[in-house]
Amino acid sequence: MKKILIGVDEAGRGPLAGPVAVGIVAVPKRFNIRKAFPGVGDSKALTEKKREELYEVAVGLKKAGTITFCVRFASASVIDSIGISKAVRKSVWSGVLKLAPEADTAHVLLDGLLSAPPEYLQKTIIKGDATEPVISLASIIAKVSRDRLMHRLAKEYPEYGFEVHKGYGTKKHLDAISKFGLSEIHRRTYCHF
Repeated sequence: MKKILIGVDEAGRGPLAGPVAVGIVAVPKRFNIRKAFPGVGDSKALTEKKREELYEVAVGLKKAGTITFCVRFASASVIDSIGISKAVRKSVWSGVLKLAPEADTAHVLLDGLLSAPPEYLQKTIIKGDATEPVISLASIIAKVSRDRLMHRLAKEYPEYGFEVHKGYGTKKHLDAISKFGLSEIHRRTYCHF
């Protein structure tokens, strides 16, 4: 059975609005990520333009059948009903199971405090998005996917400015909440002020 390396990271744990996104990437075990994705690193340290460039490279390699990836979103209402940690865990498990249905074919590397289903060989790495290229790639895919979604949601809810702050608690966002109240994509459990 062909061994694959899976990277997992999430984006959007802290915002007041919108979903949390979990990026899951699977690459062949000996695939050179740094060569295929020059400048890959922690998504938060890259410019939006660089993240978009690397995301498009990933899309091209996915179409070519070289790598695969998926993004799992947990909505604000799911976060409110089961909590952010459980919402993220459900997304991680769902994505890992999709990309590697047979646990013995994959080695999973996860950022921070994330974990895969227990039957998978896995390693959780603090600040893995900055040190492990496969996790960095997962963080970029999660962040670009979430940012694009927040741009689309900004058209549905133009009064909040989601295209600028992506749902984070900036002054502009807080001012909009005090003026317009909460939308249906706000995380009510995060908005106690």
